[in-house]
Amino acid sequence: MREIVFDTETTGLEPLKGDRLVEIGAVELFNHLPTGRHYHVYINPERAMPDEAFRVHGLSTEFLADKPLFSAVVDEFLDFIGDATLIAHNANFDIGFLNAEFARLGKPPIPPDRVIDTLALARRKHPKAANTLDALCSRYGVDTSSRTVHGGLIDSVLLADVYLELIGGRQPDLVLVPDTVAEVNDDGGLIIVSAPQQRPVPRLFRVTPEEQAAHRAFIGKMGESALWNAYLPQEAEPA
Repeated sequence: MREIVFDTETTGLEPLKGDRLVEIGAVELFNHLPTGRHYHVYINPERAMPDEAFRVHGLSTEFLADKPLFSAVVDEFLDFIGDATLIAHNANFDIGFLNAEFARLGKPPIPPDRVIDTLALARRKHPKAANTLDALCSRYGVDTSSRTVHGGLIDSVLLADVYLELIGGRQPDLVLVPDTVAEVNDDGGLIIVSAPQQRPVPRLFRVTPEEQAAHRAFIGKMGESALWNAYLPQEAEPA
């Protein structure tokens, strides 16, 4: 199962009132395991950066001036996410901005049933606690030392760790060996390798007639009450 954990940074809170995306970060999971593949891009929002938004993510109007427009990166982003389940914290916010950008380009929106909101998961699991990304990282011991401001890619990496804890840890189904294993080649491509499968029935050991006779003789010395008698083949009764 392929999942994409992602985060966005924006110029504000209102995509329907002109606020735009300025950054997208995303990381790939396969069977709840990080594959090492990621997507990251800065975007020119075609508008000035408000001070309150700059204080959150540190992305200035000047820094974003030479970055590509969303229309130039949309196909690359869609290729990366494919048909994977999308995971975000307070997903309505991020999906709202993505769908607003898609609408400007005449592209179909991302439907709600394709999205998992980790904020909703956290509120169900910790109904009386703070459930910001920072609070969840602290609760689950996720290292945030490399994070000085909010950023699309670093927040996606942190959220991936938090998501795995929310669904029960890195082995939520207590499966020691998955059906498939994800590996990443030198080019960053995903390789799916089949894991060894358990035999449907135990393999029988090959025992020689001489070894069987010696075993029966040994059991005979132990008497009728020996536990091993239950494992000896029963002779057919005469008809």
